Amino acid sequence: MDRTEILAQAGRWADADGSAALATVIETWGSAPRAAGSLLAVSRRGGFVGSVSGGCVERAVIEAAQEAIDDGRHRVLSFGVADADAWALGLACGGRIRVLVEPVARTPDFTEWEQAVAAGRPAVRATDLETGSNTLRYPDDEAAAAVLAADQAQLSADGRLFLNPFSPPLRLVLVGAVHIAEPLARMATIAGYAVTVVEGRRAFARAELFPDAALRAGWPAEILPDLGLDQRSAVITLTHDPKFDDGALAAALATPAFYIGALGSKKTHAKRLARLAVAGFDTAALARVHGPVGLDIGAGTPGQIAVAILAEMTAVLHGRLS
Repeated sequence: MDRTEILAQAGRWADADGSAALATVIETWGSAPRAAGSLLAVSRRGGFVGSVSGGCVERAVIEAAQEAIDDGRHRVLSFGVADADAWALGLACGGRIRVLVEPVARTPDFTEWEQAVAAGRPAVRATDLETGSNTLRYPDDEAAAAVLAADQAQLSADGRLFLNPFSPPLRLVLVGAVHIAEPLARMATIAGYAVTVVEGRRAFARAELFPDAALRAGWPAEILPDLGLDQRSAVITLTHDPKFDDGALAAALATPAFYIGALGSKKTHAKRLARLAVAGFDTAALARVHGPVGLDIGAGTPGQIAVAILAEMTAVLHGRLS
């Protein structure tokens, strides 16, 4: 469950019971399993969704969350674990975390936050850790823009404000509704991508095969320029057919997409790059196209190939692979 869904569930619980609670990881050290910005929503009746530690300290956080619902006050919890004590507390890998626990109700500021996140509007939620007050900041605020660009929750320099960025989901465009596209679309959705499948062959454009993706039927070269692809977008061509793939790659190379990949053998990819070079793309542009797409892990089945592709995308996204 992603943060949008966790926040929405907190809102539903607040509507049903008058209030709920949110727990947010605000700082980590060592081998803490959840990153800063991770959310856990808790209901008045003890229901919960999300995670702040992968299950290690959830019980203590849920108890604190229900206390926050009862007294209407926020609190900051600290869990520090030495390796020798890790098993006793449940942090089997050691590490330390700090968690903000706060009551939530159907207030104007909570509704604004929920609506901005649901609409995919970039925003930073700034929480004063001393007072518990919250403000929502947008990209026209210089500090918020910097946090959004880093795409990483962080504390202000004085440690008083916790700045939690909420950006639109990552996007993945798959060109070709082929057999590999089905597991790749499913896995990418689980990994937090909003997936669009573009298929130029109308007989292949079957929506029932991609229940969690948007399906666009038509020429990829015409559709991709209208998708507004940005630095949080990836494009992968899967058809093996130059009349579909080449135009899609040309359109993708005109965008700042962080990842562009193309399915096919080394021989097929070499021919593809030669055609793109003739079309006017220079060496730097051609180097952006990952092909054969995916990490070389010996993948053979569609599911395994999807794993290899998603792994390579993730490595590029996080700067582990150029």
